[in-house]
Amino acid sequence: MDSSIRATKSLYVLVATAFLLVSAASAGNFYQDVSVTFGGPRTRIFNGGQLLTLSLDNVTGCGFESKNQYLYARFDVQLKLIPGDSAGTVTTFYLSSLGPNHDEIDFEFLGNSSGQPYTIHTNVYAQGVGNREQQFRPWYDPTNAFHTYTILWNPQRIIFMVDNMPIRVFNNYAARGVPFPTSQPMKLYASLWNADDWATQGGRVKTDWTKAPFTASYQNYNAVGCVVGPSGNSCNGNLTGQPWQTQGLDANGRNRIRWIQDKYMIYNYCSDVKRFPQGRPRECRLARF
Repeated sequence: MDSSIRATKSLYVLVATAFLLVSAASAGNFYQDVSVTFGGPRTRIFNGGQLLTLSLDNVTGCGFESKNQYLYARFDVQLKLIPGDSAGTVTTFYLSSLGPNHDEIDFEFLGNSSGQPYTIHTNVYAQGVGNREQQFRPWYDPTNAFHTYTILWNPQRIIFMVDNMPIRVFNNYAARGVPFPTSQPMKLYASLWNADDWATQGGRVKTDWTKAPFTASYQNYNAVGCVVGPSGNSCNGNLTGQPWQTQGLDANGRNRIRWIQDKYMIYNYCSDVKRFPQGRPRECRLARF
């Protein structure tokens, strides 16, 4: 291992450790902050509202949503994925509005056969149009301990992070003709469901129901942002005073994201010339970070 990679990994450990302490101290409460959307008793809450588990069997999966909806926010959760043979399963943590022209920001974790790595799948929809997928292999075991996943959404950009380490940025290039989520409030959603028609090796590996129930665990959920309700937006158009509201990447952040994307990205829609024979999408020709 060369010195630059050792230095990057050391920085990653220090940043991740500090962030986990902050996250744990400021975590919300699942009893107060979310509602079950489907699956009923397959969603269970423990430890006074600090831990939530989702389970999947051959009848149904389950999921929850935030009680609040937001127009710009930072969302963090610690997640431990299904161990062993989880082929065909998809565990999610994402934002979405409603309607045919919805906006959506996705973290999806595609299950695996025993001994094979998970796939971290990310996507951004704006005004009903997605097709902006990037996928990564985790550089850690996401099943043996909790790791923190973050979606930061502000007027300038969307940042996906793992243990406070940026893995992807989607910039607001609306002024250059690239749709960006700017006006539709979104809720946070999470779910565990069966997608063995596509999730593992394009659907070639099916869910082994003898391994069910499959269980994923969430803890230390926290949302900080502009809550939209009957009385309006809690930020009232004033996006100042909180770091997430203008957060971007400094030089260290740009170095870290380049390292992650160089080493662990396995799919980037911007490089898929077969999918876009007429040329890459506009945002792919602009600055990435």
